[in-house]
Amino acid sequence: MARGVVRYAKSGDVNIAYEVTGSGPFDLVVVSGFVSHLDKEWEHPDVARFIERLSSFARLIRFDKRGTGLSDRGVGLPDLETRMDDVRAVMDAAGSEEAALFGYSEGGPMATLFAATYPERTRALALYGTYAKRMNPDEDYPWAATWEERQQYAAEIESGWGVDFDFDRMAPSVDASFVRWAGEYFRAAASPAAARDLILMNSQIDVRDVLPTIQAPTIVLHRTGDVDARVDEGRYIAERIPGARFVELDGDVHIPWWNGEQIVAEIEEFMTGVRPTAESDRVLATVLFTDVVGSTERARELGDSSWARLIDEHHQLVRRELQRFGGEEIDTAGDGFLALFDGPARAIRCGLAICNDMRGIGLDVRAGVHTGEVERPRGAAPRGIAVHVGARVAAQAGGGEVLVSATTRDLVAGSGIAFEERGVAELKGVGTRELFAAR
Repeated sequence: MARGVVRYAKSGDVNIAYEVTGSGPFDLVVVSGFVSHLDKEWEHPDVARFIERLSSFARLIRFDKRGTGLSDRGVGLPDLETRMDDVRAVMDAAGSEEAALFGYSEGGPMATLFAATYPERTRALALYGTYAKRMNPDEDYPWAATWEERQQYAAEIESGWGVDFDFDRMAPSVDASFVRWAGEYFRAAASPAAARDLILMNSQIDVRDVLPTIQAPTIVLHRTGDVDARVDEGRYIAERIPGARFVELDGDVHIPWWNGEQIVAEIEEFMTGVRPTAESDRVLATVLFTDVVGSTERARELGDSSWARLIDEHHQLVRRELQRFGGEEIDTAGDGFLALFDGPARAIRCGLAICNDMRGIGLDVRAGVHTGEVERPRGAAPRGIAVHVGARVAAQAGGGEVLVSATTRDLVAGSGIAFEERGVAELKGVGTRELFAAR
């Protein structure tokens, strides 16, 4: 899907960045959690897929709230009413007279208030992983934290912002590559002090009295194991919005992008009346295998400590190139990496860059690239014959060489990548393949 153009809506004196994608029969406005960044969200495949899926059945309008992302920074701490006005300004700028709202986490109360205040502009309401009250527990709402707890949490977030973010609470099941990307995302979206202040401001939220006044059809989604917002809070909200539907989902990740299909499928069915067809776990992908040539001899030569430092540098360089070329790190064992790409040319260029980087630190690395159908069950490593072929291709490569299969070579015709024939090789367990060295 082609990205939309980031534009700006004027809300008072503040510029609010927004982006429109898709061309569905109705508008859907996403009200994000407490920080966001329109550009960075496209950089992670799971988040990009989440955006694409929402855009597949609606005209999707996303925006960065004031003080975050691409919107004006340093604009003070607005209350919910001011931020609700920002939603209205974005809708006006995007030419949207009526829209469905999807609010997740801290965006839930904001979407709720907008739906109650502007029923004529709210087609439907979807809420995920959200809450009605954030501070000062009472008999009616015992899940809220105390003010002291919120202050302590805000201080912890500020001190570890973008480095030691609270993933045990927000996303305990995500993998290491997602954690690394999320650190960059949060650092780009807000400063440590802004994150602290936003948490303290959000602590004032209490929209309990608003819930019974909502007239729009509403769906409330919540994962059973969510620690940041308890599933009982989702039930509370659904019980108080007239006619609301409550859907309890498996999982413990508060962030909506992880296993986002389970959320999007429910929203799509609720808003369109049609349940989307389940997608196959099988996808076309390009695998890249790399490993160090002569590692045993080099480790013996350098000694354990020096070898460990060199391998650490090797890992840093490989991960830098994977990030640069959009590769997803799947596995690393010793001095070898397995990565997945959605474009074969990027995989080849990444392999060439890695080999070049390693020459600079005195290592000889070989790489193999193959494109084929792989199975990607959620939460599991990719598997299938294409993965085995990629590993066997890499095993045929010499030091500093990137070998690719004929399948991959054919797919990058016109890319400008040059190849030299390496003949037909017998690959153990997978038959013969014609191989080419990328240049």
